[in-house]
Amino acid sequence: MANGSEVVHGFPHLDTVRAAITALHKRLSYDGVRAYAGSVPPADVAFADDDDLHLGAQRVAHALVRQLRLPEARMIVSFREMHHAASVELTAGPEYFIELNDRFRRHRRDIGAALAHEITHVLLHRLGLEFHGTRDNEILTDTVATYLGAGWLLLDAYREDEVSSQKLGYLTPEEFGYVLAKRALVFDEDPSVWFTSPQGYTAYTKGRDRALRDGRQPPLSAAGWNGRRRYAKDRRYAADHPGPDRPGHGSPYAFEHAPGGGLRVSFPCPTCHQRIRVPVRGRVRARCGLCRTILECDT
Repeated sequence: MANGSEVVHGFPHLDTVRAAITALHKRLSYDGVRAYAGSVPPADVAFADDDDLHLGAQRVAHALVRQLRLPEARMIVSFREMHHAASVELTAGPEYFIELNDRFRRHRRDIGAALAHEITHVLLHRLGLEFHGTRDNEILTDTVATYLGAGWLLLDAYREDEVSSQKLGYLTPEEFGYVLAKRALVFDEDPSVWFTSPQGYTAYTKGRDRALRDGRQPPLSAAGWNGRRRYAKDRRYAADHPGPDRPGHGSPYAFEHAPGGGLRVSFPCPTCHQRIRVPVRGRVRARCGLCRTILECDT
């Protein structure tokens, strides 16, 4: 797990984040994702300065093992000087060895965040879910930790002022906020009340704004006037120019001509980002086959 000194902002990894959400839904299925309806409560991962370091770390690790619905494997947590924030030894179990950077001896409030990332590595190892390349695999880990109710700790560990900064994980603060908002929309949660970091809360609101925009893209009925006008122009062009898929300019939807005639449009589900294909025939109600979201469309 990385801990960069310079905090990057914005949404540079958004395509990989969305691919990770789709991959998680495919691996766990609808019922599997729904099993994670409740996030880990702040009280279960709180770490007071007067708590015993090792017993407290074991307690928090156990709470995160329960949250991620892992078998009751034993997490052995130790501390040493290291470049990264934390690391985990992935084996067949039944014990897993997690090492945390020595600085967490002094910054105990962030131990839960570091453990959330590393224990999610254990979950992904057991699921056989991975992306190619270290960067994408770490983004997958942050995304899954957050989507399954443990990663709000990573965003709460983000702090920044004029003289110093701290951020754990590979996602930007706003990307953590985006995934957290995606989860909140699915499970009807309000994670904003858990933040102790003002910067973490601000990043969540920015990520939430971006997540809400996913549900206002054409051909969804909630799209704004400008989006609908652009969509209508792209639709006319596609109807007049038969050929391969024709994406809208800078838009996520694409048009294609059906084999038997007529026009179809494909677009990503705003919940799980699996692509959905529907006929172009005015108002259509579609259901995502992966996450079962019902979508009102104006095609």
